[in-house]
Amino acid sequence: MSEALADRVAGRVAGGVEDLTASGLLASIRSARSAENQAAADQLILAAQWADLHPPESIHDAASFSVPSAGCEHEEPIAGDGCPLVAEFCVAELGGVLGVSTVATKKLIGQALELRHRLPRLWALVHAGRVPAWKARSVAETTIHSSPSLTREAAGFVDAQVAAVAGKVGPAQLDRLVAEAIKRFDLATPDPAADPEDGWLHVDPRHVTIDTQEVHFAGTMRVEAEIDMADAIDLDRALAHGAATQAALGSTESLDVRRAKALGDLARTQTALDLHTTGAGTVAKTESDDRLPAAREVVLHAHFNAHFDDNFDDNFDASTAGEQTVFGPTGRLEERQRLVLLDQIKAWCADSRTKVTIKPVIDLNTQLHTDAYQVPERIREQVVLRDKTCVFPWCTRPARRCDVDHVIPHDPDAEAEGRPQPGPTQTDNLAALCRFHHRLKTHSAWRYEMVAPGIYEWTSPHGHRYRRDHTGTTAIDDARPPDRPDVVRIPRPRRP
Repeated sequence: MSEALADRVAGRVAGGVEDLTASGLLASIRSARSAENQAAADQLILAAQWADLHPPESIHDAASFSVPSAGCEHEEPIAGDGCPLVAEFCVAELGGVLGVSTVATKKLIGQALELRHRLPRLWALVHAGRVPAWKARSVAETTIHSSPSLTREAAGFVDAQVAAVAGKVGPAQLDRLVAEAIKRFDLATPDPAADPEDGWLHVDPRHVTIDTQEVHFAGTMRVEAEIDMADAIDLDRALAHGAATQAALGSTESLDVRRAKALGDLARTQTALDLHTTGAGTVAKTESDDRLPAAREVVLHAHFNAHFDDNFDDNFDASTAGEQTVFGPTGRLEERQRLVLLDQIKAWCADSRTKVTIKPVIDLNTQLHTDAYQVPERIREQVVLRDKTCVFPWCTRPARRCDVDHVIPHDPDAEAEGRPQPGPTQTDNLAALCRFHHRLKTHSAWRYEMVAPGIYEWTSPHGHRYRRDHTGTTAIDDARPPDRPDVVRIPRPRRP
């Protein structure tokens, strides 16, 4: 530990930590962990109480999760059967003071309600200090989103089994408990072809999960899959063949890297066979090559401020400041808001049968305007590039998947009545809001204003204020005193 870091740590811990012995330090660490666990348990209680104060009413629907399914989205409740419903718009207020996204707050509230109403034994162990809150929350997350859904009795069975071992179950054991609950309470759809020893239970564990939320700074993503055994053997052989082909063609990369590249080739419905050479580095081509469809289509919104060499297309937008890493020049990739290496872009674009789409550069400092209410594509693109994400506090949904909102509402009757338009469709009155936060702004007491290009100040129904800019969200003051005349008044929520 550096001297400066040690000074900072010492400054945060009261009681003269520099005078503690090794035993004293361990006791302090244990005490700090106990306080942390107690605070997490208390937070679950407070989240459940917040939910009690805000049942769904009027236009405030029940909070839910939007889950992709078969090309569309469906709604899932934030807690299981038997838990009270929660007004959807109250979630944002709690998330604001916690400094987390609306989705994370839904999970916190849902897991608190699941524990209190459907997993009462585990709930009691959490507040007795015998089970850490994070372990209990992981169990609640599993029982909430079980497929098929668990009844209260089935959830109670899982609760009893987990509580019996004080929450000491791993993910695999928990999955088996849920499967047993589904079987025991006849929740699965009967499958006549199922093994009689398994009753009517048919839990298919196959899946392929690509973690697009976490991108390594080297520009890679994690893929996890559980597939049929025969498919797994075939895939392993295909990857081994692809890796061997690359090695035969002169690749000096490691076996793991060549297998990963072979998997990418399979994703583009091609193998490395079209990379066979007729000489040193010359790709063999046939007359039919030009008629083959592109194996990879690259549509990237990448922004670089690195020094491009003469072999790279100068049409890429260099308006956004880049960074220099140990891997080389980097820029910002809009997809998932991650860094991307300049060398990676070159490799993607130079790969065989790649179709590259280059977007025109848009000057973010230019004020764009239209007299119509509808936002033209060029103005929308400018707003997307400027805001990068939904501009609601703590939200990280990419702006390209958001609505473009008039910060000051557009008045459709202004022109007909000879009044100036209070909410013009122009860059300094438009912001990117995801659909949920767009509805929140429209139908609740949340308000915001753009104080500078791309900088927004939000005021919550309870008077908390937040600043949102390209660096993220900052709480800029505490709630305003209730006797202030400009405080936003909202109806007092009724108790259940």
